Amino acid sequence: MATDTKKNPKYIHARACGRTRMSISIKNRQKQKVDISRVRRSLKRLLKALDCECSEISLLLVDDDQIRDINKRYLKRDRRTNVISFAMTEGPFGDIHPEVLGDIILSVETAARDSLSGHIDFMDEVEFLLIHGLLHLLGYKHENTDTPTAAKMKKRERDLFYMLRHYDLD
Repeated sequence: MATDTKKNPKYIHARACGRTRMSISIKNRQKQKVDISRVRRSLKRLLKALDCECSEISLLLVDDDQIRDINKRYLKRDRRTNVISFAMTEGPFGDIHPEVLGDIILSVETAARDSLSGHIDFMDEVEFLLIHGLLHLLGYKHENTDTPTAAKMKKRERDLFYMLRHYDLD
């Protein structure tokens, strides 16, 4: 079930952290050009919109071979994918540092292919995948769940994308 960030105690602490800025770590380990400044600005806006402005997040930009290796090693799926999220707020120790949301790994190669096939600007596709990964960190699900739960995530993705880019997807 998706997390309501305004009512979840894990995020109440993060909002009340007293820090004046969020911590966003971005590592680029692939060769395609990505506007890192735009990515950072978008993540800041998204975290603020999700009431997670005191949160910490890391983003790793990789190619298809790297994401396939991560997918195989940690999720036992031997295939490339567009984005993987590792939430630090889940599991038995998830409440130790609730301000640390987790890690997003994004395949820039897959984003480039998806942007071409979906007729969407490359950086807009990257931002959509950031939204998708971030929502996973917050407990939203679309796989192995019921239709209303998946629809809730899809709607939230669309709403956040509209907030960033001012146009609807689809």
